[in-house]
Amino acid sequence: MPGFLGNRHASGTQIIEDLGEEHLRSGRPIVYTSADSVLQICAHEEAFGLERLYSLCAVARELVDEYRIGRVIARPFTGPRAGEFRRTANRHDYSVPPTGPTLLDALVAGGGTVAGVGKVPDIFANCGISRALKASGLAELMDVTTRALAESTDRSLVFTNLVDFDQEYGHRRDVAGYARALETFDAMLPALTGTMKGGDLLILTADHGNDPTWKGTDHTREQVPVLAYGPGIRAATLGRRESFADIGQTLAAWFGLPPLAHGEAFF
Repeated sequence: MPGFLGNRHASGTQIIEDLGEEHLRSGRPIVYTSADSVLQICAHEEAFGLERLYSLCAVARELVDEYRIGRVIARPFTGPRAGEFRRTANRHDYSVPPTGPTLLDALVAGGGTVAGVGKVPDIFANCGISRALKASGLAELMDVTTRALAESTDRSLVFTNLVDFDQEYGHRRDVAGYARALETFDAMLPALTGTMKGGDLLILTADHGNDPTWKGTDHTREQVPVLAYGPGIRAATLGRRESFADIGQTLAAWFGLPPLAHGEAFF
């Protein structure tokens, strides 16, 4: 049947509960958005078909380019009825390519490598990505990241997005789940730092805040913490930074690359 369902601002899990059964009856995909510059399309992974959903999102990507929408996101789910619907790990983001060269491009052009873990390759439209490492869930993402770091050679960047904090707990306003995930991450961090060698640098940050105690389901703030750690790095405050671009500029300096167009290095 032609057409679509939704076409409104919504929480990703709630709209599946609201319209999932109608989607199964009609075969119409569910379309929604959030406060981000995104268009999200969800469909049943088995009844609608995963590849069919991907193809639909690829067409939608072309249609919304003129509106400068940042990403079209395929959101497959499974389950027979409301209350049992669950989103799967086969999410796929169709992103606008970066508007100019990034640190990733500069590093690869300079003979380095970039391993993108999880949804990072999608976010950058695969630009500047040497290896795309698929992983989902906090434990798997951390495991793949740790192994990628251990296997890395000089002039390598392992770039990971730990999406669960945002997707599973922040947007869902699940305070207890967020707290458990932080404890899990803290417990796994020593395995990651234990693989670091002299000359390695770890930067922990976020692209935005998503306070699970806040009202609504959208992102909650732009200011985020930034932690930089590595063997031989002395303890110091980084202060309040002017831009996210400072992270890229820091890494450019760390790898001995020419300065990027934006940002100021930490050290």
